[in-house]
Amino acid sequence: MEHERILYLLDYLTRYTNEKRTVTIHDIRRYLEQCGDLSSVSPLTIRRDIDRLILAGYAIEITNGAHNTAHYRLTGRTFTFNEIRFIVDSVSINRFLSNAQKKRLVKKFEQFCSEEDVRKLISRITLNEQSGTALNLLENLDRVHNVISEQRKIHFEYGKYDTERQVRYYSKKREMIPCRIVYFNERFYLKCVDEATGAPRTYRIDRMRRISAGDQPKKKAQLPVYDAAVTDIFEPEECRTVHLRVNRVLLDDMLEQFGQYATVLGDDQAGKTVELRVRVGISHGFYRWLMKYGSDVELLAPKSIRKEFSDRIQAVAELYK
Repeated sequence: MEHERILYLLDYLTRYTNEKRTVTIHDIRRYLEQCGDLSSVSPLTIRRDIDRLILAGYAIEITNGAHNTAHYRLTGRTFTFNEIRFIVDSVSINRFLSNAQKKRLVKKFEQFCSEEDVRKLISRITLNEQSGTALNLLENLDRVHNVISEQRKIHFEYGKYDTERQVRYYSKKREMIPCRIVYFNERFYLKCVDEATGAPRTYRIDRMRRISAGDQPKKKAQLPVYDAAVTDIFEPEECRTVHLRVNRVLLDDMLEQFGQYATVLGDDQAGKTVELRVRVGISHGFYRWLMKYGSDVELLAPKSIRKEFSDRIQAVAELYK
C-alpha cells in the first residue's frame, strides 16, 4: 500500500501541478481519498512521502502561502511545456504521419504535462497537403537508421508513380552503402554511395519498401562535401560563384536560401534591386530554381552560366510559340 500511495502522489503532482499551479496537503489528501482505500492517510505521512520523492531525485518545490500553508509543485520536468507544444505542433504538420499515428504520439507527450497544460496542447496548425502516403514512414526511418548503424549495405524496392496514379515498385540489384538521412523540402531522403562506382545516390525514404540489410561494404563510403549552397537535394555538377540582381523585396528569401554563401554587393539608386554574390552548386535544380522567380531575378555572371540559363529559357519559350 505504501508504494501504491507514493505512485498516486507522484501521479497527482505530475498531472495537477506546473509552473503556475501548486497544491496543498489538503488537496493531496482529497485526491488520495478518491483513489481507493487511502482515506486515512495523515498529513505527516504525506509529508514523509514527499521527502522520499525528493530524496529519490524528483524536483519538488515547496513554498509557503497564506497562513503558513505549504504549497507543492513538481519542477524539473523532462520537457518544458513550450518544448512539448513545439514537438506536438511539429507532429501535427507532418505530412507523412496518419491521423492515428499523430494522436498516438501526442498522447505519449501528454504524460509529461499537467492536466491544465494538456488542454493547451491541441494544435491549431493545419497542413495544406495535396496527397498523403500509404507507407509507414516511421517504420522506414527506423529500418534505415538500423542499417546505417550496422554499417551494412542496404537493399530495398523503390517506387514511382505511373500514369494510373499508382506507385509501382521496382526490385533490382543495388549495391548501395547508406550514409545519412537528410530532411529537405519537407521530405526525408537517404544519401547513399554506389559501391561499384563511388557515385552518390539519393532516394526518398517514403518511396522505399522491403528494406533490409546486406553485406558489409568492402570499404568505407564517403559522400562528397560541397563548399557552396545547394538549391535541391541532388548533387551539383560543379560549384561556382555567381552574381545575381534581384528584386529588393526578395532579399530576405535570398539570404535565407543561401545563408553564409551570399554576400550583398549593394543596391541601385532607386532601391528597387540589389546585387548578390553567391557561392552555389550548379545543376538542373539550380536553373529550375532560378526560373521560378521569372524577371525578379537576373543571373549576371559568369557568362558561361548566364549563356546556359539563357538557352534553357529559349527552349521553354519555344514550347509556347
